[in-house]
Amino acid sequence: MKACLLFLLLALASVQADSDAEEILRAARTNPLGQPMVLNAQLRAGGAKLPFQIAVRDGGISYIFENPSQEILLKLGDESSVLQERRGGRTGAVAPARYDDSVRGGLLTYEDLAMRFLYWKNPKLLGEEKVGPSLAYKVEIPAPPTATEYGSVRVWVDKKTGALMRIEGDDRQGRLSKKFTVVSVQKIDGQYFLKSMSVERLDPETRKVAWRTYLEILGKAEPAD
Repeated sequence: MKACLLFLLLALASVQADSDAEEILRAARTNPLGQPMVLNAQLRAGGAKLPFQIAVRDGGISYIFENPSQEILLKLGDESSVLQERRGGRTGAVAPARYDDSVRGGLLTYEDLAMRFLYWKNPKLLGEEKVGPSLAYKVEIPAPPTATEYGSVRVWVDKKTGALMRIEGDDRQGRLSKKFTVVSVQKIDGQYFLKSMSVERLDPETRKVAWRTYLEILGKAEPAD
C-alpha cells in the first residue's frame, strides 16, 4: 500500500531509502500501513478544532468529515495519486482546477492532501541534514508548469525509516510559502503514527508565519455499537 500527505506522515515504516533522489521519493511514497484502521483526528488552529476521521480501507485512504457530510478519498498508485470526493451519496474526481482550494475552509489544500509533488519529475538530492535527532536526505523537486501553486518543493526524508520529516514549498517567485513539520509521534497497535504535525503558511514578503494549524491524531476510533 502507498502513502501520502496526512498518512504518509502517519505510519513510520522501516523503509531504507537509497541515495538516489528518485529512490528516496519512492521510499517516502511506499509505506506499509498494516490492517484496515480508522483513526480519530482533528485540525486545530488557535481555539478552533475541526474533528474528522481517517480510514485506511479498500486500497486507499479516506478523510471523513461531518456537518456537512463529506468524504475525500485518496487512491494511490506507483506513478500518481488520484483524489475523489463524495457528497450527497455521489462520488466524483477532484478537478485539477480545485487542487489549490482549501479543504473545509482550512489551511490544507487538496493538492497538499494528495502530496502530488512526490510524483513530480526531475528531483534533485541536495545532501543530508539533521531534522531533530535524525539524519535526513534533503530533496528538491521542481514543479510542473501548470495546476499547482508551488514553484518547487523540498522534502526531508529520514535515512533510517524512509518517513517524511519536513516539507517546504516555494511559490512561483521562489519565495518560501508553506512548511509542514512533524512535531511528535505515538504508538498505536504496535505501529508508530503521527501524533502532531504543524502546517504553516508564510507571508512570502516577510517570511513570517501568517497562519498556523496543527494536524493531530487522537487515537484509534472505537467500533460503533
